[in-house]
Amino acid sequence: MYSLLKPLLFKFDPEKVHYFVTRNLKRFNKVPGGSALSRSTWLVNDKQLERTVFGLKFKNPVGLAAGFDKNGDTIAEMANLGFGFIEVGTVTALPQPGNPKPRMFRLPADGALINRMGFNNLGVDVLASRIAAYRKTTEAAKNPVIIGGNIGKNKNTPNEDAVSDYIKCFDRLFDVVDYFVVNVSSPNTPGLRALQEKGPLMHILNTLQQRNRKNDISRPILLKIAPDLTDEQLNDIIEIVQQTGIAGVIATNTTISRDGLTSAPVVINEAGGLSGKPLTSRSTEVIKYLSAKSNQSFPIIGVGGIHSPKDAIEKLNAGASLIQLYTGFIYEGPGLIGRINKKLLSL
Repeated sequence: MYSLLKPLLFKFDPEKVHYFVTRNLKRFNKVPGGSALSRSTWLVNDKQLERTVFGLKFKNPVGLAAGFDKNGDTIAEMANLGFGFIEVGTVTALPQPGNPKPRMFRLPADGALINRMGFNNLGVDVLASRIAAYRKTTEAAKNPVIIGGNIGKNKNTPNEDAVSDYIKCFDRLFDVVDYFVVNVSSPNTPGLRALQEKGPLMHILNTLQQRNRKNDISRPILLKIAPDLTDEQLNDIIEIVQQTGIAGVIATNTTISRDGLTSAPVVINEAGGLSGKPLTSRSTEVIKYLSAKSNQSFPIIGVGGIHSPKDAIEKLNAGASLIQLYTGFIYEGPGLIGRINKKLLSL
């Protein structure tokens, strides 16, 4: 069905299509029997797919990457499509509109997207309230799913004060999410990637780790990194993870590279982060490097250019414990989740 809808959907602005599709998916799931039909169509339930990573049990290793559901709008709907975990955000301490539109561009010839959304979101208070409300629903009881919170800083917050934004997001989401992701690698907030340098990054992660206990509960904290880091910088990342004691790494975010693209220059030259097939190899290289150089001392969630079961398996074989979809989900449709899980069961 998605193969029939996709040509029509791709005729319209990507951001408008996103809201059109998610709005109607929510409507379908509210129709009596809609949620059950969605689960029976898409879910692949099998104990063999379960993974226990950083102390959490995932019903399958295929997750939804951050950026798709910034405000906790579609957690139940995405779970019904078969995702084993949902990462919401990136959320910031205060609401912000993001960058001017248009800010998302398709590159069909390359199987890619360029986005410069700029952390558009309703703020951490709204997200926390929505996740808490979802946790109380019958949908959450019928089809529970791991929820991660991806946190960032507001555009107008100076880098020297960034830790305060991460603290507010961390404290506000602590009771409602299962794990955290610190996002310092988006190319769409001016100066944000400077926080990947060892000094400021250690400060943010150590500060959060010091707050990471409430009623004898702590949450896994992961770091999302850019694919554009050098080997020396990746070595620093390994050292930072080990010194701060955070739970792991998500590799990778979008890239600022435009190498090897065949789409029209007018689109290629749009500012923003590139995702999709052009990122497949580099993301896998980063996973493999981190896994080998660290002697597999921490879990890695692999994301970047997963458009097929083969892509997913390559990420897992490279050293990823779990994987996430975003652009591949948009290009291939929800059937990709089940195809990956079925392929894993056949191995």
